[in-house]
Amino acid sequence: MKFKNNDICGMKKHIAVVMGGTTSEHAISIKSGQVVIDNIPHDIFDVKSVVIAAEKWTVNHEGNTLVLNQTDFSYQFEGKKYVFDAVFIAVHGAPGENGILQKILDSAKVPYTGCSAAVSELTYNKHKTLEKLRPHGISMAKNTIIDSDSEWDSKTLATSIGLPCFVKANKAGSSFGVVKVNKLEEMSAAIRWVMDEDDEVLIESYLSGIEVSIGVIEYKGNVQVLAPTEIISHSDFFDYAAKYEGKSEEITPARLNAVQLQNLNTAAQKVFHVLGVKGMSRSDFIFVGDTPYFLELNSIPGLTAQSLLPMQAQHAGIALGDLIEDMINSCLKNNTFEA
Repeated sequence: MKFKNNDICGMKKHIAVVMGGTTSEHAISIKSGQVVIDNIPHDIFDVKSVVIAAEKWTVNHEGNTLVLNQTDFSYQFEGKKYVFDAVFIAVHGAPGENGILQKILDSAKVPYTGCSAAVSELTYNKHKTLEKLRPHGISMAKNTIIDSDSEWDSKTLATSIGLPCFVKANKAGSSFGVVKVNKLEEMSAAIRWVMDEDDEVLIESYLSGIEVSIGVIEYKGNVQVLAPTEIISHSDFFDYAAKYEGKSEEITPARLNAVQLQNLNTAAQKVFHVLGVKGMSRSDFIFVGDTPYFLELNSIPGLTAQSLLPMQAQHAGIALGDLIEDMINSCLKNNTFEA
């Protein structure tokens, strides 16, 4: 017999908050997931944490750590089978941002927050995201992509893209697998180091200007562009240490002129719609003059104490708990599944 929480505890919906993952962002995701659990309205939802790791997926059921069945996203306890009414995805990196988890949930017909499997797979691939946006008038840095089977030459790449440049893991979060290359002799080592994180490497020209990150959310049925955050990194760029270890200054709202802010809001909303994003996202841009140049989109933004989107939502007068509740209710209401 299958049990949902509302079968045994009145009308509360049985919600899984899924965190962890199989990439370098596992620990950050655990922190984000805990923030969701801390802020979710427990008087409305019965919440279980689900932790994804490379070796197994587990669920915490009343203090018991149980193995989760990945096929139908269920678990067994004392001879009873439990399933979920909905899933809040807080997994940064694979399998939460690349569409794999979404495909499992689609197959199990369990609604979930955020993007569809197809959109997640697209936005996790930085180069494909850029190519999707290119025909829509979104400004972006000069870039090229190589993979582990490519024949490449450091001098040719440096001449084509220019120095300094950024060497990035193409399919990874924005915190890991990123190197700024200032000199030609650094290029080869940077590419090989990034290939330890991913088999595809995106190389982008360096842009000098105001760096901002801007959240776009669906809240109470409307798409809302949040106030941008200006990022002043104490590192050479906005790397892991700058983002999560306090080695940056973050100013919300960003110090932009009226033209810059209008251009940024327009670009951020266009990116959200063109890519087909759902729920919430955070996009990074760098200004060249009054023009925002798109860097990348994060379809599952961090929700830790150091994260930008909760700060931006708070500036808009939206409590994190209210945003989380709205996202869960929305996915319960619009529970369509991809084939």
